[in-house]
Amino acid sequence: MITSSKRAERKLLGIAGLAWLFDAMDVGILSFIIAALKTEWSLTPEQMGWIGSVNSIGMAVGALFFGFISDRIGRKSVLIITLLLFSLGSGASAFTTTLSIFLIFRFVIGMGLGGELPVASTLVSESVSAEKRGRIVVLLESFWAGGWLIAALISYFIIPDFGWRTALIISTLPAFYAIYLRWHLEDSSRFISLHEKTTKPSFWGNFTKVWSKPYIRPTLMLWILWFCVVFSYYGMFLWLPSVMVLKGFSLIKSFQYVLIMTLAQLPGYFTAAWLIEKMGRKFVLVTYLIGTGLSAYFFGTAEALPLLMTSGIFLSFFNLGAWGALYAYSPEQYPTIIRGTGTGMAAAFGRIGGILGPLLIGYLVAQKVSINSIFTIFCIAILIGAAAVLLLGKETKNQELA
Repeated sequence: MITSSKRAERKLLGIAGLAWLFDAMDVGILSFIIAALKTEWSLTPEQMGWIGSVNSIGMAVGALFFGFISDRIGRKSVLIITLLLFSLGSGASAFTTTLSIFLIFRFVIGMGLGGELPVASTLVSESVSAEKRGRIVVLLESFWAGGWLIAALISYFIIPDFGWRTALIISTLPAFYAIYLRWHLEDSSRFISLHEKTTKPSFWGNFTKVWSKPYIRPTLMLWILWFCVVFSYYGMFLWLPSVMVLKGFSLIKSFQYVLIMTLAQLPGYFTAAWLIEKMGRKFVLVTYLIGTGLSAYFFGTAEALPLLMTSGIFLSFFNLGAWGALYAYSPEQYPTIIRGTGTGMAAAFGRIGGILGPLLIGYLVAQKVSINSIFTIFCIAILIGAAAVLLLGKETKNQELA
């Protein structure tokens, strides 16, 4: 028999997860669209890099701004606002004819995406019990794999025959269903209780609290971790179809191979969700980050298809499992009054890495630097993130939120 609390948890996970899926679908489709736009608009590698980086600039602004706003007006309201922002922006970008206008829309879309993700994980963290919190937040993050899978399917079947504009229009349609669902979503009881007892926080007040003495260590750890993870993820995954083309495969073949790699994200999430309550947050993060770093190195060096596919599959498996643990771990570092701000600030700083990663690949490819060398850089960045967790992180398994 399913209790009312379990039903509430499933409803929350379903609503927040569906939005997470749409976010992933938009980011995933962008990676395939970049490869298609290279041909249609004759883009240089630097211009291709800027598409991903402008998206991350918007995500940095959105994470910082909407993270703080969620501490003032609530998690639910921010989720609705951010979903509207990225879904309408994505639909509008389908009708652009120049790179400059496309980049403006990608900034707006990025603001919505960047604001929604940390706020959604904060809401779920505040709404479930301590012994389930890590697992449920990782399961929330697992919807990202579903979104990427749908993006890969749409790109493989739609873009070659119907064009990238059709793919973008399709990606906006399901978001309106999530808007309907959001009206039936309860806000965090922790936020409501605190909001009734305290005055609304100021941005500067919350900023100084995040960097105050009790939180310097977790804040420093999170900022390093987020930067390294986002830098490598957006550098590698937004360029994944294009890297396959650079390694000598056709555009259609590259879409097909990336689709296969994307399937490995799901077991990555599910194993992380199981391990995070058994072995703890630090164990999952460090183990999966080391796995990501090694996979990135072998993917960069691979020339033959078997090693390329194997390393690509492990790259997806470990990287996305680490993402799940990252979203579970981040809100647990702060009390309710600054949780949205603290998580949003860490995510915003991480997005600076998301700006630099795609740009770095674009400029290095233009300078004829080998893919091997480029992916070695990402390998080192990931290992630095693992070291930050190992040396500065504290275990938060089964701890009640402050």
